[in-house]
Amino acid sequence: MRVSTGMRIFRAFNLVFLLFVVFLTVYPFLNIIAQSFSSEGFINAGQVNLFPMGFNTETYKLILADSTFWTNYGNTLLYTVVATAISMVLTTSFAYAIAKKDLKGRSVFIGLAVFTMFFNGGLIPNYVLISSLGMRDSIWAVVLPNAISVFNLLIMKSFFENMPRELEEAASIDGLTQYGILFRVVLPLSKAIVATMVLFYAVANWNSWFQAFLYLDNPDLFPVTIYLRNMIAGVTTAGSAGGTAENVGQIAANIQSVTIVLTVIPILCVYPFVQKYFFSGVMLGSVKE
Repeated sequence: MRVSTGMRIFRAFNLVFLLFVVFLTVYPFLNIIAQSFSSEGFINAGQVNLFPMGFNTETYKLILADSTFWTNYGNTLLYTVVATAISMVLTTSFAYAIAKKDLKGRSVFIGLAVFTMFFNGGLIPNYVLISSLGMRDSIWAVVLPNAISVFNLLIMKSFFENMPRELEEAASIDGLTQYGILFRVVLPLSKAIVATMVLFYAVANWNSWFQAFLYLDNPDLFPVTIYLRNMIAGVTTAGSAGGTAENVGQIAANIQSVTIVLTVIPILCVYPFVQKYFFSGVMLGSVKE
Protein backbone atom coordinates (compact mmCIF):
# COMPACT_ATOMS: atom_id res chain seq x y z
CA MET A 1 0.00 0.00 0.00
CA ARG A 2 1.47 3.35 -1.05
CA VAL A 3 1.88 5.84 1.78
CA SER A 4 1.02 9.41 0.87
CA THR A 5 3.37 12.35 1.47
CA GLY A 6 0.95 13.81 4.00
CA MET A 7 0.96 10.57 5.98
CA ARG A 8 4.78 10.50 6.00
CA ILE A 9 4.86 14.06 7.31
CA PHE A 10 2.30 13.21 9.96
CA ARG A 11 4.26 10.15 11.11
CA ALA A 12 7.50 12.13 11.25
CA PHE A 13 5.84 14.91 13.25
CA ASN A 14 4.20 12.34 15.51
CA LEU A 15 7.53 10.60 16.12
CA VAL A 16 9.32 13.84 16.96
CA PHE A 17 6.50 14.95 19.27
CA LEU A 18 6.38 11.63 21.13
CA LEU A 19 10.16 11.56 21.51
CA PHE A 20 9.95 15.06 22.98
CA VAL A 21 7.26 13.93 25.43
CA VAL A 22 9.36 10.89 26.41
CA PHE A 23 12.38 13.14 26.99
CA LEU A 24 10.36 15.49 29.21
CA THR A 25 9.10 12.48 31.19
CA VAL A 26 12.46 10.74 31.60
CA TYR A 27 14.68 13.79 32.08
CA PRO A 28 13.80 14.48 35.77
CA PHE A 29 14.58 10.89 36.73
CA LEU A 30 17.84 10.84 34.76
CA ASN A 31 18.79 14.12 36.42
CA ILE A 32 18.13 12.62 39.86
CA ILE A 33 20.31 9.60 39.03
CA ALA A 34 23.08 11.87 37.74
CA GLN A 35 22.96 13.99 40.89
CA SER A 36 23.09 10.93 43.11
CA PHE A 37 26.49 10.01 41.60
CA SER A 38 27.89 13.55 41.34
CA SER A 39 30.26 15.51 43.55
CA GLU A 40 29.19 18.33 45.85
CA GLY A 41 30.82 21.15 43.90
CA PHE A 42 29.14 20.30 40.58
CA ILE A 43 25.73 19.86 42.26
CA ASN A 44 25.89 23.17 44.11
CA ALA A 45 27.04 24.91 40.91
CA GLY A 46 24.03 23.50 39.00
CA GLN A 47 26.22 21.81 36.40
CA VAL A 48 24.66 18.33 36.64
CA ASN A 49 22.14 17.48 33.93
CA LEU A 50 21.93 14.05 32.29
CA PHE A 51 25.32 12.66 33.29
CA PRO A 52 27.18 12.54 36.63
CA MET A 53 29.88 15.16 37.19
CA GLY A 54 32.78 14.23 39.47
CA PHE A 55 31.65 10.63 40.05
CA ASN A 56 31.06 10.02 43.75
CA THR A 57 29.43 7.18 45.72
CA GLU A 58 30.10 8.45 49.25
CA THR A 59 26.44 9.08 50.02
CA TYR A 60 25.37 5.66 48.69
CA LYS A 61 27.88 4.04 51.04
CA LEU A 62 26.55 6.04 53.98
CA ILE A 63 22.88 5.30 53.31
CA LEU A 64 23.45 1.60 52.63
CA ALA A 65 25.42 1.35 55.88
CA ASP A 66 22.60 3.01 57.85
CA SER A 67 20.65 0.34 59.74
CA THR A 68 17.65 2.68 60.04
CA PHE A 69 17.34 2.84 56.26
CA TRP A 70 17.22 -0.96 55.96
CA THR A 71 14.76 -1.26 58.84
CA ASN A 72 12.44 1.27 57.19
CA TYR A 73 12.98 -0.41 53.83
CA GLY A 74 11.87 -3.74 55.26
CA ASN A 75 8.85 -2.07 56.83
CA THR A 76 7.86 -0.63 53.46
CA LEU A 77 8.11 -4.05 51.81
CA LEU A 78 5.95 -5.56 54.54
CA TYR A 79 3.37 -2.78 54.45
CA THR A 80 3.17 -2.90 50.66
CA VAL A 81 2.68 -6.67 50.47
CA VAL A 82 0.13 -6.82 53.30
CA ALA A 83 -1.80 -3.73 52.21
CA THR A 84 -1.91 -4.82 48.56
CA ALA A 85 -3.14 -8.30 49.53
CA ILE A 86 -5.88 -6.87 51.75
CA SER A 87 -6.89 -4.32 49.11
CA MET A 88 -7.10 -6.95 46.36
CA VAL A 89 -9.24 -9.29 48.47
CA LEU A 90 -11.65 -6.54 49.49
CA THR A 91 -11.79 -4.80 46.11
CA THR A 92 -12.27 -8.02 44.14
CA SER A 93 -14.99 -9.28 46.48
CA PHE A 94 -16.83 -5.96 46.54
CA ALA A 95 -16.56 -5.45 42.77
CA TYR A 96 -17.74 -8.98 41.98
CA ALA A 97 -20.76 -8.58 44.27
CA ILE A 98 -21.95 -5.21 42.94
CA ALA A 99 -21.38 -6.39 39.35
CA LYS A 100 -24.38 -8.69 39.84
CA LYS A 101 -27.40 -6.80 38.58
CA ASP A 102 -29.78 -9.02 40.56
CA LEU A 103 -28.08 -8.18 43.89
CA LYS A 104 -30.59 -6.68 46.32
CA GLY A 105 -29.53 -3.20 47.41
CA ARG A 106 -26.92 -3.03 44.64
CA SER A 107 -27.54 0.65 43.93
CA VAL A 108 -27.18 1.45 47.64
CA PHE A 109 -23.77 -0.25 47.86
CA ILE A 110 -22.57 1.49 44.70
CA GLY A 111 -23.87 4.82 45.99
CA LEU A 112 -22.09 4.39 49.32
CA ALA A 113 -18.83 3.62 47.53
CA VAL A 114 -19.12 6.57 45.15
CA PHE A 115 -20.09 8.88 48.03
CA THR A 116 -16.71 8.28 49.67
CA MET A 117 -14.97 9.60 46.53
CA PHE A 118 -16.30 13.07 47.25
CA PHE A 119 -16.80 13.16 51.01
CA ASN A 120 -14.94 11.80 54.01
CA GLY A 121 -14.97 12.20 57.76
CA GLY A 122 -11.96 14.50 57.85
CA LEU A 123 -8.52 14.22 59.35
CA ILE A 124 -9.39 14.61 63.03
CA PRO A 125 -12.35 12.15 63.04
CA ASN A 126 -10.20 9.61 61.20
CA TYR A 127 -7.41 10.06 63.72
CA VAL A 128 -9.84 9.65 66.62
CA LEU A 129 -11.32 6.54 65.01
CA ILE A 130 -7.93 4.88 64.43
CA SER A 131 -6.88 5.72 67.98
CA SER A 132 -10.11 4.42 69.52
CA LEU A 133 -9.71 1.14 67.63
CA GLY A 134 -6.26 0.71 69.14
CA MET A 135 -4.47 0.68 65.80
CA ARG A 136 -2.12 3.62 66.41
CA ASP A 137 1.57 2.77 66.25
CA SER A 138 0.88 -0.55 64.48
CA ILE A 139 0.94 -1.93 60.97
CA TRP A 140 -2.86 -1.85 60.80
CA ALA A 141 -2.96 1.94 60.98
CA VAL A 142 -1.03 1.96 57.69
CA VAL A 143 -2.60 -0.90 55.73
CA LEU A 144 -6.31 -0.74 56.65
CA PRO A 145 -7.65 2.87 56.39
CA ASN A 146 -7.25 3.10 52.60
CA ALA A 147 -7.79 -0.56 51.81
CA ILE A 148 -10.30 0.07 49.00
CA SER A 149 -9.80 2.59 46.21
CA VAL A 150 -13.21 3.44 44.74
CA PHE A 151 -11.58 4.22 41.39
CA ASN A 152 -10.08 0.72 41.23
CA LEU A 153 -13.34 -0.75 42.51
CA LEU A 154 -15.36 0.78 39.68
CA ILE A 155 -12.86 -0.41 37.07
CA MET A 156 -13.08 -3.99 38.34
CA LYS A 157 -16.86 -3.76 38.58
CA SER A 158 -17.09 -2.71 34.95
CA PHE A 159 -14.78 -5.54 33.93
CA PHE A 160 -16.84 -8.17 35.76
CA GLU A 161 -20.05 -6.77 34.29
CA ASN A 162 -18.70 -7.29 30.76
CA MET A 163 -17.81 -10.93 31.28
CA PRO A 164 -20.17 -13.33 29.44
CA ARG A 165 -22.90 -14.46 31.82
CA GLU A 166 -23.06 -17.77 29.96
CA LEU A 167 -19.76 -18.81 31.53
CA GLU A 168 -21.08 -18.33 35.04
CA GLU A 169 -24.40 -19.98 34.21
CA ALA A 170 -22.59 -23.02 32.81
CA ALA A 171 -20.41 -23.23 35.91
CA SER A 172 -23.48 -22.93 38.12
CA ILE A 173 -25.18 -25.78 36.26
CA ASP A 174 -22.04 -27.87 36.86
CA GLY A 175 -22.55 -27.36 40.58
CA LEU A 176 -20.15 -24.55 41.42
CA THR A 177 -21.11 -22.10 44.15
CA GLN A 178 -20.60 -18.35 43.81
CA TYR A 179 -17.20 -18.70 45.47
CA GLY A 180 -16.31 -21.56 43.14
CA ILE A 181 -17.35 -19.50 40.11
CA LEU A 182 -15.28 -16.56 41.32
CA PHE A 183 -12.09 -18.52 42.05
CA ARG A 184 -12.27 -21.16 39.30
CA VAL A 185 -13.87 -19.27 36.42
CA VAL A 186 -13.87 -15.49 36.86
CA LEU A 187 -10.43 -14.82 38.36
CA PRO A 188 -8.49 -17.07 35.93
CA LEU A 189 -10.03 -15.02 33.11
CA SER A 190 -9.24 -11.73 34.86
CA LYS A 191 -5.44 -11.82 34.95
CA ALA A 192 -5.11 -8.53 33.08
CA ILE A 193 -7.35 -6.51 35.39
CA VAL A 194 -5.98 -8.21 38.52
CA ALA A 195 -2.37 -7.46 37.50
CA THR A 196 -3.33 -3.85 36.79
CA MET A 197 -5.01 -3.43 40.17
CA VAL A 198 -2.04 -5.04 41.94
CA LEU A 199 0.24 -2.52 40.24
CA PHE A 200 -2.00 0.40 41.18
CA TYR A 201 -2.24 -0.65 44.82
CA ALA A 202 1.42 -1.63 45.16
CA VAL A 203 2.68 1.68 43.78
CA ALA A 204 0.26 3.67 45.94
CA ASN A 205 1.21 1.75 49.09
CA TRP A 206 4.92 1.92 48.34
CA ASN A 207 4.80 5.71 47.89
CA SER A 208 2.42 6.34 50.80
CA TRP A 209 3.84 8.26 53.74
CA PHE A 210 1.10 10.39 55.29
CA GLN A 211 -0.69 7.52 57.05
CA ALA A 212 2.57 6.43 58.69
CA PHE A 213 3.51 10.02 59.49
CA LEU A 214 0.14 10.53 61.16
CA TYR A 215 -0.31 7.30 63.10
CA LEU A 216 3.20 5.95 63.83
CA ASP A 217 5.43 7.21 66.63
CA ASN A 218 7.99 4.42 66.82
CA PRO A 219 10.87 5.09 64.36
CA ASP A 220 11.39 1.33 64.02
CA LEU A 221 7.94 1.12 62.38
CA PHE A 222 8.46 3.95 59.89
CA PRO A 223 8.37 3.11 56.15
CA VAL A 224 11.23 4.22 53.95
CA THR A 225 9.13 7.10 52.63
CA ILE A 226 9.23 8.67 56.11
CA TYR A 227 13.00 8.21 56.05
CA LEU A 228 13.03 10.05 52.72
CA ARG A 229 10.69 12.72 54.02
CA ASN A 230 12.94 13.30 57.03
CA MET A 231 15.92 13.65 54.72
CA ILE A 232 14.15 16.23 52.59
CA ALA A 233 12.86 18.11 55.64
CA GLY A 234 16.32 18.06 57.19
CA VAL A 235 15.12 16.22 60.29
CA THR A 236 17.78 13.54 59.81
CA THR A 237 21.10 15.24 59.19
CA ALA A 238 24.14 13.80 57.55
CA GLY A 239 25.94 13.86 60.88
CA SER A 240 23.28 11.87 62.73
CA ALA A 241 23.20 9.38 59.87
CA GLY A 242 26.90 8.70 60.36
CA GLY A 243 28.60 11.35 58.24
CA THR A 244 31.97 12.80 59.20
CA ALA A 245 33.19 16.36 59.06
CA GLU A 246 34.98 15.62 55.80
CA ASN A 247 31.99 14.27 53.88
CA VAL A 248 29.07 16.07 55.50
CA GLY A 249 28.93 18.61 52.65
CA GLN A 250 28.90 15.91 49.98
CA ILE A 251 26.17 13.98 51.81
CA ALA A 252 24.01 17.07 52.26
CA ALA A 253 24.34 17.86 48.54
CA ASN A 254 22.91 14.63 47.15
CA ILE A 255 21.39 12.63 50.00
CA GLN A 256 17.88 13.38 48.71
CA SER A 257 18.60 12.13 45.19
CA VAL A 258 20.37 9.02 46.51
CA THR A 259 17.42 8.12 48.74
CA ILE A 260 14.93 8.71 45.92
CA VAL A 261 16.87 6.38 43.61
CA LEU A 262 17.06 3.65 46.26
CA THR A 263 13.33 3.83 47.00
CA VAL A 264 12.13 3.58 43.40
CA ILE A 265 14.29 0.60 42.44
CA PRO A 266 11.78 -2.09 43.57
CA ILE A 267 8.94 -0.54 41.56
CA LEU A 268 11.18 -0.31 38.49
CA CYS A 269 12.03 -4.00 38.91
CA VAL A 270 8.39 -5.11 39.27
CA TYR A 271 6.82 -2.95 36.54
CA PRO A 272 8.30 -4.78 33.50
CA PHE A 273 6.60 -8.00 34.61
CA VAL A 274 3.12 -6.47 34.82
CA GLN A 275 3.26 -3.69 32.21
CA LYS A 276 1.99 -6.04 29.47
CA TYR A 277 -1.26 -6.33 31.43
CA PHE A 278 -1.45 -2.64 32.30
CA PHE A 279 -2.99 -1.15 29.15
CA SER A 280 -5.28 -4.09 28.39
CA GLY A 281 -6.45 -4.25 32.00
CA VAL A 282 -7.42 -0.60 32.18
CA MET A 283 -9.15 -0.69 28.78
CA LEU A 284 -11.06 -3.88 29.56
CA GLY A 285 -12.29 -2.34 32.77
CA SER A 286 -13.25 1.01 31.27
CA VAL A 287 -15.15 0.02 28.13
CA LYS A 288 -18.76 -1.04 28.48
CA GLU A 289 -20.76 -2.89 25.88
